Order: sequence, then C-alpha cells, then structure tokens
Amino acid sequence: MPTSTPLATLDPDAPLALRHLWLIGALRWVRGDEADVQASISRVRLFLDEVQNNPESQARWRRWWGRFITTVDLTPLLADHGFAPRTAFLSEFGNRLRKKVLPGTPETTDMAELFDLLLSARFDVRWLKALDSETLKRLRSLLIATPEPQDGEAAADAGADSPAGFWQAALMDALIFCVSQISATGFASEIRSRMSPEAQAQRPFHELPADFEALRQAVNQYGGRSPEAIAAAEALRLQLDACRHAAYTVYSHLEEYGVSVGIVFRLRQLRERIVRVKELLDCLQSEQPERATAALLADLAQVGLDNRSVRSLIASSSHLTAAKVAERSAESGEHYITRNAAEYRGMVRKAAGGGAIVGFTVWIKFLMVGLGLSAFWGGFANGINYATSFVVIMLLHLTLATKQPAVTAPAMVAKLRDIKAPGAVRRFVDEVANLFRSQIASIVGNIGVVIPVVMLISLGMMLATGDAMVSEHKAHQVLKDVSLIGPLVLFAAFTGVLLFASSIIAGWVENWYVFHNLDSAMKHNPRFTGVLGRERAARWADFMRRNISGLAANISLGFMLGLVPAFMTFFGIGLDVRHVTLSAGQVSAAAMALGWDVFKEPEFWWAVAGVLVIGPINLGVSFYLAFRLALQAQNISEVNRRLIRGAIQRRIRAAPLSFLIPPRNARHADDDATAHPAPASTATGAPDSLPPNG
Repeated sequence: MPTSTPLATLDPDAPLALRHLWLIGALRWVRGDEADVQASISRVRLFLDEVQNNPESQARWRRWWGRFITTVDLTPLLADHGFAPRTAFLSEFGNRLRKKVLPGTPETTDMAELFDLLLSARFDVRWLKALDSETLKRLRSLLIATPEPQDGEAAADAGADSPAGFWQAALMDALIFCVSQISATGFASEIRSRMSPEAQAQRPFHELPADFEALRQAVNQYGGRSPEAIAAAEALRLQLDACRHAAYTVYSHLEEYGVSVGIVFRLRQLRERIVRVKELLDCLQSEQPERATAALLADLAQVGLDNRSVRSLIASSSHLTAAKVAERSAESGEHYITRNAAEYRGMVRKAAGGGAIVGFTVWIKFLMVGLGLSAFWGGFANGINYATSFVVIMLLHLTLATKQPAVTAPAMVAKLRDIKAPGAVRRFVDEVANLFRSQIASIVGNIGVVIPVVMLISLGMMLATGDAMVSEHKAHQVLKDVSLIGPLVLFAAFTGVLLFASSIIAGWVENWYVFHNLDSAMKHNPRFTGVLGRERAARWADFMRRNISGLAANISLGFMLGLVPAFMTFFGIGLDVRHVTLSAGQVSAAAMALGWDVFKEPEFWWAVAGVLVIGPINLGVSFYLAFRLALQAQNISEVNRRLIRGAIQRRIRAAPLSFLIPPRNARHADDDATAHPAPASTATGAPDSLPPNG
C-alpha cells in the first residue's frame, strides 16, 4: 500500500489538459493493480486524510476543484452519457467504431468525454459500489464544500450546498435534457403511430412536460427534498411508468407487422433514459445522496464500458429482428419436414426433380467455363446460373437438399415455444427424427438424379459433337477440387455458412417487405394499378407475399455461391464453395469425360469420398447456425438445452431406426399432441416437458 498520494503533484494553475491528466493519474492510483477492492478504498481514505489534515494540500485542492467545476460541464455526463447522439442505430454504430479507433483527449470541457478516460476499467465499478457510508460522507463533504473564488469570480453559484448549488443545478439541467428526449421519442411518428389505440388515448407523453415543470417549480421554490418536491417527483415517476408502458405496446405492432432495428434501438434508448431520470431523482431527493451519487457514477461507468462494444449494440438491437427472422423461417421450414411414409416418398420425388434441374445447371456452368471470363464476371455468370436454377426449383415446388436445414431448424425450435406443456420435449425429439429422415430423402433424391442427368447430357454431347461436357484436363481438375484430400472440409463448411446466410437474408427481406406494407402498396398504389390493372396488381402482390422469402433466399444463395469465391480471390484468399448436389454433378461430368478407366484412378474415389462428406458438412453447419439462432430467439436456457440433448441421445439409443425409416401411419406431430401426451417412460426416452425458465 503506497503511503504518498497524488496531491504532491496537484497544480491548480496548470493548463486544462494537465489538470485533467492529474485527475486521470489520481484515479489510476486509486485503481492500483485492480486486484483488491479494499486496497482501492484504503487509497481513497488516505487521499481524504491528507486533504483534511494538511492545510496547504486542502487549499490547493479547493482551488483545483473550484476551477474544475467552473470549467467542466457536468450536464452531458448526467444526461447523455451512454446514449446515441441522434437516437439512431447507425449513428451509434459509427460512434462506437470511432471510439474504438480514435483516442480520446483530456483537453475537453465535456465531462461525458472526459469520464471515459477517468473511469476506464470495469474494476472502477467494483470499488465505487464498495465504498462504505463513512467514506462516502467524507467524499461528499470534500466535494460539496464551497470552493475558493477563482480570478475574482463569485463562488456562490459554483459550490454551495444549497438549492442553487452546482450539483443540484447540474441534476436539474440533466433532468430537463432527459425528459425532453423522452418526450421527443414518444412524439416521433414511427413510435407514436405504432402504439396501441389505448396507449394513444391515454396521451402519457403529452402530460410528461407538465409534470416535470411542476417538479422544477417545487424544487426552485421549496428545495429538492421538500414535501412538495417529493410529491411532484412521485407524480413524475408515475407518468414515466405510463410512458414506458405505452412505448412497450409498440413491440406488439412490430411482432405482427415486421421489425425495424432502428425502432427497437429507439425503444431501448427510451427505456434507459427513463431509468436515468429515476436515478437523477434519487440523487436529488435521497436521504443518503452520497450513496445515490456513488451508485449513479458506478452505473455511468458501467454504461460507458458497455457502450464501447459494437457486438453488444448489434446483439441488443437485433434480438427482436433475429426472433422474427427465425419465426418466418419456421413458417417456411414446416413444408420441408416429412412425418410419415407418404410424405417421405413425396420428398424423394421433389428432390429428384430438383436434382434434374441441377444437372442442367452443371452443364451451363461448364459451358460458361469455355467463355474464358475474368474472375468477377465468371463468378457473376455462375451466380445468375445458380440463382435461376434455384428459383426454378422453388417455383416448381421441388426441393434442393441443402436449402432445408436453415429453415427447418427454426421450425423445430418453434416446437419448444411452449416448453412447459406436456409432451413438448417428446414432440421436439420426434421432429429431430423427422428432419433427419427428410434430409436423407432430399440428398438421395438430389444426387440420385443429378448423376444420371449429367451423364445423359454428356453422352448426348459426345454423340452430337464428339466432345464430352468437359475436357480431359478440366475433368482431372474437377476430381482434384472435390477430392477429400485437401481443403474440401473447410470449403464445405464455408458453403454451409452461406446456406445459413441466405436464410437470414430471406427472413430479413420478408420482414422488410411486411414492415413497409409493400403488399398493400402493390395492390392499391395508383402507379401499379395504372400500369398493371387492379386484378393483375392484386395477383402480383399475392405472388410476392407468398414467395418473397423464397426468392430472396434462392437469389442471394446463387450469387453468394458464384461471387464470394471471386471476391476472396481478389483479396488473395483461396476460399471456394463446395455444394453437394453441384459437386456430385461435376464429378459425374468428369467421369464421363475420362471414360471407364476413371474407375481405376484413386483421384476418382477420393472425389467420390469428398461428395459423401460434403453433404453432411453442408447440412450440419447450416443447421447448427440456424438452430442456435432459433434457440436464442425462443430464449431456451442452457439448462433446458442440455436436457434436450440428453433426450435426443436417449432416443438414438432406444430407437435408432426412427431416424432412418418413416413410420407407416404417423400422424402430424401437432395433431392432438397435448390430448395424448406420451409418458416419460416411453421408448423415446424423453421427458414430457422441461422445467420453467425456457
């Protein structure tokens, strides 16, 4: 424990930057090695002892403190610290990036900017909260004491412990700013128009300025802790609660009509500003103002640290969007899960049709190779080819195996929405088995048809032109690219990420479409109806509403598969994509070009092994990412996640064939599920439901 304090280097007459650097150094001295909170509190007491027991140090301190509070504006710290300057998501995103990249300067009169330099470690929050009452009272006495006049200025307005004191004035100014921001947010058209009719009728934001004005007058006339001011503050708190409840009704509108990250961000800022107002009122009227002030400073320090994180901003503002994306994906994913033998056979037929179309896609891909396009234009052409193929598969109601996991995972997790209901876990395990069978059916259908289609096209080309679909050199290159020996696993996993990304894009686009009410605009906007006619405009609107998600997913996936490798090559990163159905078709084309002797070549069998590996990796990565997103969207706790994993493992041990062979007379998983819940001791090995806190 050091025996000397930073008071020896305190210079009240130093320039602004040096005075602030001294304060930064003093707090660093209090912080110490950030290992012992009590050691930091002991340093605070040591500082207080020297100031109070040494007249010369006390005089220098009072001069320094007087200059500090007359040159630094506390209001921005109390009112705005931790909030976006323009209450918009993108502006706050840029602000946090700026703080991460650019250093702050101590040469500032804005206490909000200086504060991040003063309390820059999470340890500061700990020692501030650990300060005992006696030490806090001594600190308050030291800071509230009237500073010595500076350069002939009157100190009455700067530091007296009176209603006109600097601290109370700063608190009231901060309250004015916060209440004004809350009112402005409540009156914003994007917030006000989405409140429930009941909330709009109550007009809580209209009454808020009047309630604050009553508090301000009571404080100025009777004092901050007078009965009149306390009663006015209680009325203001009640009005703030009414504003908060009115703002919460906006979430119901967002759930039904689409989510906006910007609106969610503004609602979160509104809630936090209401909390800040209540903290400021506690500092103004608490019977222990020093304790309330320490709690406020600790909270400001915590907020400052949290608000430097770009990741937390994205996570907190996009959580509701992620939930909506998962919900919309779940609606689409229900169509890809088979639950009985008839649906299983239907899935195989749809996958076979999808495989046939991909066979022609492979042919067109190799035709474009002969054009000798540059990396970008070659990737763009491949993107158009893939996107067109995927959209045709969608419009013909066929299936591409790797497109399923990203939408079926949210559909499965949706079964856990009522996780406490009887049979919830059993139905979820059933869905896992149903999904696994569906994926097998899709892969079998895709690969089982893409191979003969490619072989027939190649055979037709050889009969017509004498040349196979690919040259012999290109065929060897294809086998090498798809070989299990090499970076195939990495490329297949990366493709799984793109598959998941396409589902996110699809959910976001559909949310955007619904949020902006484009369905109604297409039906009724005069520009649309004038060109298309009312009936055709209505048909187009209905078509887009049904297919906007699928179009976005397939088009985005096609262009990502085509263009992402080209962009990676531009940056010198040799990252390619490996899609199981496309790869199977390419290997088939290479085998046809090389003839029967290819079966003697090890590289062919390594390529076959590669195709067998690509499928599970494509599916596994895509499903895993979508599954995690859906679990977060449904707020499934880690405890319940472990229980779910255990239930699946028990089903694998008890009935492994249920993951491969569809039941003959299975009903839909939701049909009468709760009316006839399976007991916990059934063959599934899964409990009927999980404990709360899902």
